[in-house]
Amino acid sequence: MTTTYPDVIPMLSYSDGVAALEWLTAAFGFRERTRMTDASGRLTHAELDAGSGVVMLASPTPDYEGPARHREHCDAAAAWSRVPYIVDGVLVYIDDVEQHCERARGAGARILSEPERTEHGALYRAEDLEGHRWMFMER
Repeated sequence: MTTTYPDVIPMLSYSDGVAALEWLTAAFGFRERTRMTDASGRLTHAELDAGSGVVMLASPTPDYEGPARHREHCDAAAAWSRVPYIVDGVLVYIDDVEQHCERARGAGARILSEPERTEHGALYRAEDLEGHRWMFMER
């Protein structure tokens, strides 16, 4: 079986990669494509299908801390996280912003900005369980 990949793939780190993998499928509707764990159960590599795109994730080391945990003790990170915008994050095109937002909210996503219509299209912004930021937008 040959697996194809888009030209650009975001790669995200999570303290608890297995929990993140399962949460991202439940909250954002991604489809698990690959899951690799070590003997201790730590996620060493995973891939999610996101429409025609792919997102890769893993748990790098026990020393890693996600954005939400980092801003708890870093004033600069806390300051830049006060805005609802995507400082570092991923843009994903979806079919229905309203429905997607409600699914994400139901799974516990922190909604940074409610669905809105702009000159660029309908969109909303959310933060995942470890503080990574996502923008979802209708084409």
